[in-house]
Amino acid sequence: MLSHPRSVGVYAAAIVLAAALLALTPRVGSRLVSLGGGLASGGALATTVCGVAWRGGVPNPLRRGDIAFNLADLAIAGGVALLIVGSLLHARANRGRLTEPV
Repeated sequence: MLSHPRSVGVYAAAIVLAAALLALTPRVGSRLVSLGGGLASGGALATTVCGVAWRGGVPNPLRRGDIAFNLADLAIAGGVALLIVGSLLHARANRGRLTEPV
């Protein structure tokens, strides 16, 4: 099993990013965006917990060729994909409101 250590700054940034996603994505009004934010947040927090729990760094038990990753990485990637698709669909459905002042 491969693993890689990360700095304390990376873990702090993951916690801040997860909190921001959990606080802001529900305000968009799209279930898909909220789901993506929750999935990405869960992956970021899981990476933080793994990094703190294992002294050798975050374990990456899954391999595909020369790339090693874990389920938290998949959650982050899937969450970001849902955030992008959900945002685009939400913008398309509400395109008349895109020119309104904020």
